[in-house]
Amino acid sequence: MTLNEYQTDASATIQGEHAAPDSIIIALLGLAGETGSLLTLYKKYLRDGSSFEIVNSRLREELGDVLWYVSTLAGHFDLTLEEVAASNLAKASARWLPSNPVTFKVLDEEFHPEERFPRLLNAEFHNSGPTQRQRLEVLIDGLKLGSSLTDNAYSGDDYRYHDVLHLSFATVLGWSPVLRALLKRKRKSNALVDEVEDGGRAVAIEEGIAALVFNYARQHSLLKSVERLDWPLLRTCHEMAAHLEVSVRSLNDWEDAILQAFSIWREMKDHNGGTVVCNLDSRRLRFVPSSSF
Repeated sequence: MTLNEYQTDASATIQGEHAAPDSIIIALLGLAGETGSLLTLYKKYLRDGSSFEIVNSRLREELGDVLWYVSTLAGHFDLTLEEVAASNLAKASARWLPSNPVTFKVLDEEFHPEERFPRLLNAEFHNSGPTQRQRLEVLIDGLKLGSSLTDNAYSGDDYRYHDVLHLSFATVLGWSPVLRALLKRKRKSNALVDEVEDGGRAVAIEEGIAALVFNYARQHSLLKSVERLDWPLLRTCHEMAAHLEVSVRSLNDWEDAILQAFSIWREMKDHNGGTVVCNLDSRRLRFVPSSSF
């Protein structure tokens, strides 16, 4: 039996008027009730252990009731169970499964070499000045990247290292309008791509994402010992850039980029600078202390 066949057969067992004004709330309350029944069943299993011998048959029954109400609700909104299942599987895959390394391509793959990100680059971070108001310079392969940076805050919070996020976005996602502009790698051979993907709006979106992610990380010890990020954060990052080429990247890709960035960020903070080795082919970043490079 397919999911859609089940849904068709289940709809024939709906009691009352399917289109009645209160039919949806009845289905929602039924779903909540059956979920409660599942919890009660599990409570009995925890209490009685192996002596609760009918747990599997009861579990089958309760899960079936949940499925019936899910099917009913889907039908109210002209959704098929197979549509719902496929959508959910795509969502779960994007969240938990990494991109296929065989098919993964940097987003500028089809452009001229001078308009592509370097596939291997070294970014040096050098601090100078008093401890509380340090000024940071970033050099990529020996060339200064943009202007010197401070934390732009009343009290130091190490935001001056935020270019690590742009480096990670470029390395892991194959996307960073900010870094592309700083490296003078804008794709001017295609006027529309240059305007939409590499233009001011895309730069502002990336900077907004960087600020959002930093604020989250600051509330979680710069993600020390954190292995998974909250769904709302990842979804917001994805949605902010939904009209751009990076929309093809999964939430799992975003998570990887953010976690790698803050792993480097914490090293930067501990060593008062250092070098980030970025390999866009392997999609990995590596930290090297200044004294070791």
